[in-house]
Amino acid sequence: MASSKDRLSSTHSNAVAQQQQPIVQHDGPSGSQQKTVQTQNKSATVTGSLQIQLQNRTNSSTVYAYITGLAINNNNALFLLQADAKTPYYPPNPSSTGTKLSVNVSIPLGAPGSSIAATIPQIAGGRIWFSIGAPLVFAVNPGPGLVEPSIFNPQDPNINTNFGFSEFTFNSSQLFVNISYVDFVGPPIALTLTDTSNTTQHVSGMPANGLQTVANALVAQTHKDTRRWSSLIVNTSSGSNAGQLLRILSPNSGILLNPTWFQPYWQPYVDQVYTHYTTQPLTVNTQASFGNVSGEVNSQTNSLNLGAGGMFQKPTAADIFGCNTGPFATGQNSETNTIIPRLAAAFNRSTLLLTNQVPDGEQVSQYYTNTITNHYARIVHAANLDGKGYAFPYDDVVPDGGVPQEGALFSYSPALLTVAVGGNGAYAA
Repeated sequence: MASSKDRLSSTHSNAVAQQQQPIVQHDGPSGSQQKTVQTQNKSATVTGSLQIQLQNRTNSSTVYAYITGLAINNNNALFLLQADAKTPYYPPNPSSTGTKLSVNVSIPLGAPGSSIAATIPQIAGGRIWFSIGAPLVFAVNPGPGLVEPSIFNPQDPNINTNFGFSEFTFNSSQLFVNISYVDFVGPPIALTLTDTSNTTQHVSGMPANGLQTVANALVAQTHKDTRRWSSLIVNTSSGSNAGQLLRILSPNSGILLNPTWFQPYWQPYVDQVYTHYTTQPLTVNTQASFGNVSGEVNSQTNSLNLGAGGMFQKPTAADIFGCNTGPFATGQNSETNTIIPRLAAAFNRSTLLLTNQVPDGEQVSQYYTNTITNHYARIVHAANLDGKGYAFPYDDVVPDGGVPQEGALFSYSPALLTVAVGGNGAYAA
């Protein structure tokens, strides 16, 4: 994989837009793949199309796949793959919001154990979606912009459908693909990437009972600390399956829907951290040209002063879980922007009282060991057979040479990407 030095941005949720308006326009790439995808690489041997095997590893025969994104070689036109899994569909620019698609883009995967071969062109900001039990409903807004399924809008036609997605970018340099739990946990998804030299990489995902395992652990955590972890569990609200476990929201998604959730949760830990660094320096390895940046908390301003890297006020729960507001909002200062992911990750993993070297002084075994931590991330990682998958936006931050946590694969010479949904037969490579 690309060095962690290249990791300056990460998975972005479009949750805010989805919450603010009933119809969401997804205008471009927002996935974590942007931080690692290289624009040029002389050793790349990428062809103009990618072969994908879509596998049904559920217990249902009613499973659909969808592939969406922006067609790089067609002026970044909005792209969906048609139901035959090989014909591109480029929706025209509609005159009104919420315009229905004029073609069928639901790719039926058939009976459990079946596979469907798909072919796609080079795509930016891509997603491979799956739904179980019912097809998904997509629409188009003027632009054109894709109206994606929303977990935030109660009027969304997909709100009671079991769905999930993986993210990818496939360009002239490489394929980058990852699984993500940044917004929610849905059906298990596993990835296998084989390159032209027959080398294989694998991300395991969760087994078939993974969602229930996460739900049980969140309930147990709420019993332990009385916080809102179990409130992140979402059951179907209507239909014959009403009351059935459907998905689990991330804390950030929960806060977007219910701003008071977790409001005071991080305060004791944040106070401890800021007191700790009034008497000793914190060193952040930017893993970029800025090198190591050190500073202490100014007791008068109650902010972490990292010199040219910026001043960091105490973050709130929403700042920590979301990683993009308050002191973690990026701006014009490039040095600050390299510090933010590393500092935000250290807060989510609660390692700032264990080492004053971020992220280089951290060990995976130390992540989430404080009683105040991102227990959602802890539980989600534990439920994945290989422990990998984006559980918060900057979950790709690791020490130089450290163990990746984000569940991403990439290749300069991809031959076949296999994406399996359902978790049956899931394995750790």
